[in-house]
Amino acid sequence: MNSMPGLSPTLNESNKDSAIVKVRRSKSKFNGLVFLLLVVLAVIMVVPSINMFSTALKSQADILKFPPRIIPRQIEWSNFSALFKQYEYLLWYKNSLFIAVISVCGTVLSSSIVAFGFARYNAKGKKLLFTFMLGTMMLPFPVLMIPQFILFKNLGWVDSILPITVPTFFGSAYMIFLITQFFKSLSNELFDAAKIDGCSELHQWWKIALPLSGPVVATVAIFSFINSWNDLIGQVLYLNSSEKFTLTIGMTSMYSSANRLVPWNMVMAATILALIPILVLFSVAQKYFVESIVLTGVK
Repeated sequence: MNSMPGLSPTLNESNKDSAIVKVRRSKSKFNGLVFLLLVVLAVIMVVPSINMFSTALKSQADILKFPPRIIPRQIEWSNFSALFKQYEYLLWYKNSLFIAVISVCGTVLSSSIVAFGFARYNAKGKKLLFTFMLGTMMLPFPVLMIPQFILFKNLGWVDSILPITVPTFFGSAYMIFLITQFFKSLSNELFDAAKIDGCSELHQWWKIALPLSGPVVATVAIFSFINSWNDLIGQVLYLNSSEKFTLTIGMTSMYSSANRLVPWNMVMAATILALIPILVLFSVAQKYFVESIVLTGVK
């Protein structure tokens, strides 16, 4: 009877060790299942890209064969050169790049200066105005499409890049919100010192706020570039002349004709080349993009 209490600590320790082992095993099983799920999802996401690259290197006859082959029997690098010969792809590329660069500049400049006002100054009705601005994000583009088209038609801007680029110089609600969150994290002492030195509000925005806002500016630039690069509805509405077509319009015309067989190999080749600017931009600004999301707390 007296020996039982002496055994209890040993039994408790063994029970704790066994419980810890069970918890670790369950965690390892859970981590294994999560890893397996991530692998399956990664494969599902990568398969379309593999098919895109495979199709871009196939001949038209090879594309129509069933069952389809992932690795083409004969690699047709000539699809890329034929793309430039049969279509005005280089012109589409140049037009899209030109519009995207203007849109990025307009969005960054206009959104940042509005965000500077929201972040640095207190005034009556500021919160109400900020809430009203955020409420515009809930308006879908089809609601604004017809009124905007009538306005730009009366201004004589149809069949030009003005309806696509000029609105970017009036700010974007989401970009203003994103930059405002970042500007609020900047030190007030910097701007107080600038005021003492006689620096105006515009100089504070241009010489202090913007240089310190590399991460959020890079994020806004990425979003703006992607939105402009992938825009189809707006460009179809306002660009009518073939010499003003962009990539989205031109690539849509490649497979919109019902009188001929769709050249899917060239369509996929065009898609691969269209991805290059986005991949380059994101790879260069990825560090700033992640840093901006962490600092602003916007997910």
